Amino acid sequence: MENQTSGTEFVLLGLTRDPFLQSLLFTVVLIIYLIILLGNMLIMMVIRIDCHLHSPMYFFLFHLALVDICYATTVVPKMLVNFLVKGSITIAVNACMTQMFFIFLSAGCEVFMLSVMAYDRYVAICNPLKYQEAMSKHFCYQLVGSSWAMGLLYSALNTIPVLNIQFCGHAEIKHFSCELPPLLSAACSGAYLSKLILLCSAVIFGSSSFLLTLISYIYIITTVLKIQSAEGRHKAFSTCSSHFIVVGLLYITALFQYTKPKSVSSIILDQVLSTQYSILTPMLNPIIYSLKNKDVKAALGRILKKLQFV
Repeated sequence: MENQTSGTEFVLLGLTRDPFLQSLLFTVVLIIYLIILLGNMLIMMVIRIDCHLHSPMYFFLFHLALVDICYATTVVPKMLVNFLVKGSITIAVNACMTQMFFIFLSAGCEVFMLSVMAYDRYVAICNPLKYQEAMSKHFCYQLVGSSWAMGLLYSALNTIPVLNIQFCGHAEIKHFSCELPPLLSAACSGAYLSKLILLCSAVIFGSSSFLLTLISYIYIITTVLKIQSAEGRHKAFSTCSSHFIVVGLLYITALFQYTKPKSVSSIILDQVLSTQYSILTPMLNPIIYSLKNKDVKAALGRILKKLQFV
Protein backbone atom coordinates (compact mmCIF):
# COMPACT_ATOMS: atom_id res chain seq x y z
CA MET A 1 0.00 0.00 0.00
CA GLU A 2 3.02 2.32 0.32
CA ASN A 3 3.33 2.41 -3.46
CA GLN A 4 -0.30 3.50 -3.79
CA THR A 5 -0.91 6.08 -6.48
CA SER A 6 -3.42 7.46 -8.90
CA GLY A 7 -0.55 6.35 -11.08
CA THR A 8 1.13 7.17 -14.31
CA GLU A 9 0.61 3.84 -16.06
CA PHE A 10 -0.86 0.36 -15.81
CA VAL A 11 0.60 -2.96 -16.91
CA LEU A 12 -1.60 -4.89 -19.36
CA LEU A 13 -1.07 -8.64 -19.19
CA GLY A 14 -2.64 -9.05 -22.65
CA LEU A 15 -3.59 -12.32 -24.30
CA THR A 16 -0.17 -13.98 -24.32
CA ARG A 17 3.56 -13.27 -23.94
CA ASP A 18 4.63 -16.13 -26.22
CA PRO A 19 6.48 -14.55 -29.20
CA PHE A 20 5.10 -17.02 -31.74
CA LEU A 21 1.50 -16.61 -30.53
CA GLN A 22 1.95 -12.84 -30.46
CA SER A 23 3.00 -12.83 -34.12
CA LEU A 24 0.13 -15.16 -35.06
CA LEU A 25 -2.45 -13.14 -33.14
CA PHE A 26 -1.12 -9.89 -34.63
CA THR A 27 -1.79 -11.23 -38.13
CA VAL A 28 -5.23 -12.62 -37.26
CA VAL A 29 -6.40 -9.52 -35.38
CA LEU A 30 -5.06 -7.20 -38.11
CA ILE A 31 -7.03 -9.12 -40.76
CA ILE A 32 -10.16 -8.98 -38.58
CA TYR A 33 -9.71 -5.24 -38.03
CA LEU A 34 -9.33 -4.61 -41.77
CA ILE A 35 -12.52 -6.62 -42.39
CA ILE A 36 -14.29 -4.52 -39.73
CA LEU A 37 -13.18 -1.25 -41.30
CA LEU A 38 -13.76 -2.25 -44.93
CA GLY A 39 -17.01 -4.13 -44.27
CA ASN A 40 -18.66 -1.42 -42.19
CA MET A 41 -17.38 1.40 -44.39
CA LEU A 42 -18.73 -0.45 -47.43
CA ILE A 43 -22.14 -0.76 -45.75
CA MET A 44 -22.09 2.97 -44.95
CA MET A 45 -20.98 3.90 -48.48
CA VAL A 46 -23.66 1.77 -50.17
CA ILE A 47 -26.40 3.20 -47.93
CA ARG A 48 -25.21 6.75 -48.55
CA ILE A 49 -24.88 6.40 -52.35
CA ASP A 50 -27.90 4.25 -53.30
CA CYS A 51 -31.19 6.17 -53.11
CA HIS A 52 -33.14 2.90 -52.75
CA LEU A 53 -31.65 2.53 -49.27
CA HIS A 54 -32.63 5.99 -48.05
CA SER A 55 -35.14 4.63 -45.54
CA PRO A 56 -35.25 4.51 -41.72
CA MET A 57 -34.13 0.86 -41.60
CA TYR A 58 -30.88 1.60 -43.47
CA PHE A 59 -30.41 4.94 -41.72
CA PHE A 60 -30.17 2.99 -38.45
CA LEU A 61 -27.94 0.36 -40.07
CA PHE A 62 -25.61 3.18 -41.19
CA HIS A 63 -25.21 4.33 -37.60
CA LEU A 64 -24.81 0.76 -36.30
CA ALA A 65 -21.89 0.35 -38.72
CA LEU A 66 -20.43 3.63 -37.43
CA VAL A 67 -20.71 2.41 -33.83
CA ASP A 68 -19.02 -0.88 -34.75
CA ILE A 69 -16.08 1.01 -36.28
CA CYS A 70 -15.78 3.17 -33.13
CA TYR A 71 -16.00 0.11 -30.86
CA ALA A 72 -13.31 -1.85 -32.69
CA THR A 73 -11.05 1.19 -33.12
CA THR A 74 -11.19 1.81 -29.39
CA VAL A 75 -9.78 -1.66 -28.64
CA VAL A 76 -7.93 -3.15 -31.62
CA PRO A 77 -5.12 -0.63 -32.48
CA LYS A 78 -3.75 -0.82 -28.93
CA MET A 79 -3.97 -4.64 -29.10
CA LEU A 80 -1.94 -4.65 -32.32
CA VAL A 81 0.74 -2.42 -30.82
CA ASN A 82 0.89 -4.66 -27.74
CA PHE A 83 1.51 -7.74 -29.88
CA LEU A 84 4.67 -6.07 -31.21
CA VAL A 85 6.02 -5.27 -27.74
CA LYS A 86 8.57 -7.74 -26.41
CA GLY A 87 8.70 -6.56 -22.81
CA SER A 88 6.01 -5.38 -20.39
CA ILE A 89 2.90 -3.90 -21.96
CA THR A 90 2.03 -0.58 -20.34
CA ILE A 91 -0.69 1.99 -20.85
CA ALA A 92 -0.86 5.47 -19.37
CA VAL A 93 -3.62 6.03 -16.83
CA ASN A 94 -5.19 8.82 -18.89
CA ALA A 95 -5.11 6.64 -22.03
CA CYS A 96 -6.64 3.76 -20.06
CA MET A 97 -9.47 5.93 -18.74
CA THR A 98 -10.09 7.30 -22.23
CA GLN A 99 -10.23 3.80 -23.70
CA MET A 100 -12.63 2.68 -20.96
CA PHE A 101 -14.86 5.71 -21.62
CA PHE A 102 -15.17 4.92 -25.33
CA ILE A 103 -15.70 1.20 -24.68
CA PHE A 104 -18.69 2.05 -22.50
CA LEU A 105 -19.91 4.68 -24.98
CA SER A 106 -19.77 2.29 -27.94
CA ALA A 107 -21.28 -0.66 -26.05
CA GLY A 108 -24.13 1.43 -24.60
CA CYS A 109 -24.89 3.05 -27.95
CA GLU A 110 -24.84 -0.31 -29.76
CA VAL A 111 -27.40 -2.04 -27.53
CA PHE A 112 -29.81 0.90 -27.76
CA MET A 113 -29.27 1.20 -31.51
CA LEU A 114 -30.30 -2.45 -31.82
CA SER A 115 -33.42 -1.66 -29.78
CA VAL A 116 -34.21 1.23 -32.12
CA MET A 117 -33.80 -1.08 -35.12
CA ALA A 118 -36.12 -3.63 -33.49
CA TYR A 119 -38.73 -0.89 -32.97
CA ASP A 120 -38.36 0.15 -36.61
CA ARG A 121 -39.09 -3.44 -37.73
CA TYR A 122 -42.07 -3.56 -35.33
CA VAL A 123 -43.62 -0.47 -36.91
CA ALA A 124 -42.86 -1.69 -40.46
CA ILE A 125 -44.45 -5.11 -39.92
CA CYS A 126 -47.21 -4.40 -37.39
CA ASN A 127 -48.31 -0.95 -38.65
CA PRO A 128 -47.16 -0.76 -42.30
CA LEU A 129 -49.79 1.82 -43.32
CA LYS A 130 -48.56 4.27 -40.66
CA TYR A 131 -44.85 3.50 -41.15
CA GLN A 132 -43.89 6.60 -43.14
CA GLU A 133 -45.77 8.86 -40.75
CA ALA A 134 -44.49 7.17 -37.58
CA MET A 135 -40.84 6.91 -38.69
CA SER A 136 -40.40 10.45 -39.94
CA LYS A 137 -36.92 11.79 -40.65
CA HIS A 138 -37.03 14.02 -37.58
CA PHE A 139 -38.08 11.12 -35.34
CA CYS A 140 -35.30 8.90 -36.75
CA TYR A 141 -32.74 11.57 -35.88
CA GLN A 142 -34.19 11.71 -32.38
CA LEU A 143 -33.91 7.93 -31.97
CA VAL A 144 -30.29 7.87 -33.14
CA GLY A 145 -29.46 10.88 -30.94
CA SER A 146 -31.10 9.15 -27.98
CA SER A 147 -28.98 6.04 -28.56
CA TRP A 148 -25.78 8.07 -28.49
CA ALA A 149 -27.04 10.00 -25.46
CA MET A 150 -27.78 6.78 -23.55
CA GLY A 151 -24.32 5.48 -24.45
CA LEU A 152 -22.78 8.75 -23.22
CA LEU A 153 -24.75 8.60 -19.96
CA TYR A 154 -23.81 4.95 -19.40
CA SER A 155 -20.16 5.79 -20.05
CA ALA A 156 -20.09 8.86 -17.79
CA LEU A 157 -21.80 7.02 -14.92
CA ASN A 158 -19.13 4.32 -14.94
CA THR A 159 -16.07 6.41 -15.80
CA ILE A 160 -16.33 9.34 -13.39
CA PRO A 161 -16.27 7.27 -10.14
CA VAL A 162 -13.15 5.41 -11.34
CA LEU A 163 -11.21 8.72 -11.36
CA ASN A 164 -11.30 8.71 -7.54
CA ILE A 165 -10.04 5.14 -7.11
CA GLN A 166 -6.57 4.53 -5.69
CA PHE A 167 -4.42 2.07 -7.66
CA CYS A 168 -1.15 0.50 -6.58
CA GLY A 169 1.92 1.59 -8.51
CA HIS A 170 2.25 -0.29 -11.82
CA ALA A 171 -1.02 -2.13 -11.15
CA GLU A 172 -1.58 -5.13 -13.40
CA ILE A 173 -4.73 -5.36 -15.50
CA LYS A 174 -5.43 -9.00 -16.32
CA HIS A 175 -6.87 -8.20 -19.73
CA PHE A 176 -5.96 -6.90 -23.19
CA SER A 177 -7.88 -3.62 -22.76
CA CYS A 178 -9.05 -1.27 -20.04
CA GLU A 179 -12.46 -2.80 -19.41
CA LEU A 180 -13.80 -1.84 -16.01
CA PRO A 181 -14.12 -5.23 -14.21
CA PRO A 182 -10.43 -6.21 -14.64
CA LEU A 183 -9.44 -2.61 -13.94
CA LEU A 184 -11.30 -2.67 -10.61
CA SER A 185 -9.51 -5.89 -9.70
CA ALA A 186 -6.27 -3.89 -9.77
CA ALA A 187 -7.54 -1.25 -7.33
CA CYS A 188 -6.03 -0.92 -3.87
CA SER A 189 -9.03 0.84 -2.36
CA GLY A 190 -12.22 2.75 -3.17
CA ALA A 191 -13.56 0.30 -5.76
CA TYR A 192 -16.82 -0.59 -4.00
CA LEU A 193 -18.82 2.37 -5.35
CA SER A 194 -17.65 1.71 -8.91
CA LYS A 195 -18.57 -1.98 -8.63
CA LEU A 196 -22.03 -1.04 -7.35
CA ILE A 197 -22.59 1.53 -10.11
CA LEU A 198 -21.36 -0.93 -12.76
CA LEU A 199 -23.78 -3.60 -11.56
CA CYS A 200 -26.77 -1.25 -11.26
CA SER A 201 -26.14 0.53 -14.57
CA ALA A 202 -25.59 -2.75 -16.43
CA VAL A 203 -28.85 -4.14 -15.04
CA ILE A 204 -30.87 -0.96 -15.70
CA PHE A 205 -29.47 -0.10 -19.14
CA GLY A 206 -29.10 -3.70 -20.29
CA SER A 207 -32.53 -4.88 -19.13
CA SER A 208 -34.33 -1.79 -20.50
CA SER A 209 -32.69 -2.21 -23.90
CA PHE A 210 -33.33 -5.96 -23.88
CA LEU A 211 -37.00 -5.51 -22.91
CA LEU A 212 -37.56 -2.94 -25.68
CA THR A 213 -36.06 -5.36 -28.19
CA LEU A 214 -37.92 -8.37 -26.78
CA ILE A 215 -41.32 -6.63 -26.75
CA SER A 216 -40.81 -5.48 -30.34
CA TYR A 217 -40.03 -9.02 -31.47
CA ILE A 218 -42.96 -10.51 -29.54
CA TYR A 219 -45.30 -8.22 -31.46
CA ILE A 220 -43.45 -8.92 -34.73
CA ILE A 221 -43.65 -12.70 -34.33
CA THR A 222 -47.31 -12.53 -33.25
CA THR A 223 -48.18 -10.43 -36.31
CA VAL A 224 -46.20 -12.57 -38.75
CA LEU A 225 -47.81 -15.80 -37.51
CA LYS A 226 -51.22 -14.32 -38.34
CA ILE A 227 -50.26 -13.92 -42.00
CA GLN A 228 -52.09 -16.56 -44.02
CA SER A 229 -49.64 -17.21 -46.86
CA ALA A 230 -46.28 -18.91 -46.30
CA GLU A 231 -44.72 -16.51 -48.81
CA GLY A 232 -45.98 -13.52 -46.83
CA ARG A 233 -44.61 -14.92 -43.57
CA HIS A 234 -41.24 -15.61 -45.19
CA LYS A 235 -41.06 -12.10 -46.66
CA ALA A 236 -41.92 -10.53 -43.29
CA PHE A 237 -39.36 -12.61 -41.41
CA SER A 238 -36.67 -11.95 -44.03
CA THR A 239 -36.81 -8.20 -43.35
CA CYS A 240 -35.73 -8.71 -39.73
CA SER A 241 -33.75 -11.97 -39.81
CA SER A 242 -30.36 -10.22 -40.09
CA HIS A 243 -31.15 -7.98 -37.15
CA PHE A 244 -32.39 -10.96 -35.12
CA ILE A 245 -29.08 -12.82 -35.67
CA VAL A 246 -27.02 -9.78 -34.63
CA VAL A 247 -29.13 -9.24 -31.50
CA GLY A 248 -28.86 -12.93 -30.62
CA LEU A 249 -25.06 -12.95 -30.93
CA LEU A 250 -24.69 -9.86 -28.75
CA TYR A 251 -27.16 -10.70 -25.99
CA ILE A 252 -26.23 -14.39 -25.66
CA THR A 253 -22.59 -13.44 -25.14
CA ALA A 254 -23.38 -10.57 -22.77
CA LEU A 255 -25.90 -12.66 -20.81
CA PHE A 256 -23.37 -15.43 -20.30
CA GLN A 257 -20.66 -12.93 -19.35
CA TYR A 258 -22.74 -11.33 -16.59
CA THR A 259 -24.65 -14.38 -15.30
CA LYS A 260 -22.00 -17.11 -15.39
CA PRO A 261 -21.15 -18.54 -11.94
CA LYS A 262 -17.78 -17.77 -10.38
CA SER A 263 -16.87 -21.46 -10.69
CA VAL A 264 -16.62 -21.10 -14.49
CA SER A 265 -15.08 -17.63 -14.45
CA SER A 266 -11.46 -17.30 -15.56
CA ILE A 267 -9.16 -14.74 -17.12
CA ILE A 268 -9.06 -16.66 -20.41
CA LEU A 269 -12.86 -17.08 -20.59
CA ASP A 270 -13.42 -13.38 -19.82
CA GLN A 271 -10.98 -12.42 -22.58
CA VAL A 272 -12.65 -14.76 -25.06
CA LEU A 273 -16.06 -13.26 -24.31
CA SER A 274 -14.68 -9.73 -24.54
CA THR A 275 -13.14 -10.60 -27.90
CA GLN A 276 -16.53 -11.82 -29.09
CA TYR A 277 -18.50 -8.64 -28.44
CA SER A 278 -15.74 -6.05 -28.99
CA ILE A 279 -14.02 -7.52 -32.07
CA LEU A 280 -15.90 -10.44 -33.64
CA THR A 281 -19.39 -8.88 -33.47
CA PRO A 282 -18.30 -5.68 -35.31
CA MET A 283 -16.72 -7.96 -37.94
CA LEU A 284 -19.78 -10.22 -38.29
CA ASN A 285 -22.39 -7.44 -38.44
CA PRO A 286 -21.56 -6.18 -41.98
CA ILE A 287 -21.12 -9.76 -43.21
CA ILE A 288 -24.52 -10.80 -41.84
CA TYR A 289 -26.31 -7.71 -43.15
CA SER A 290 -24.73 -7.95 -46.60
CA LEU A 291 -25.25 -11.70 -47.05
CA LYS A 292 -28.76 -11.85 -45.56
CA ASN A 293 -30.09 -8.59 -47.00
CA LYS A 294 -31.27 -8.64 -50.62
CA ASP A 295 -31.61 -4.85 -50.79
CA VAL A 296 -27.98 -4.29 -49.77
CA LYS A 297 -26.74 -6.90 -52.25
CA ALA A 298 -28.88 -5.36 -55.01
CA ALA A 299 -27.62 -1.87 -54.19
CA LEU A 300 -24.02 -3.08 -54.24
CA GLY A 301 -24.66 -4.69 -57.62
CA ARG A 302 -26.07 -1.43 -59.02
CA ILE A 303 -23.03 0.51 -57.79
CA LEU A 304 -20.62 -2.00 -59.33
CA LYS A 305 -22.46 -1.81 -62.65
CA LYS A 306 -22.19 1.98 -62.65
CA LEU A 307 -18.44 1.75 -61.94
CA GLN A 308 -18.00 -0.60 -64.91
CA PHE A 309 -19.37 2.04 -67.27
CA VAL A 310 -17.28 4.87 -65.85
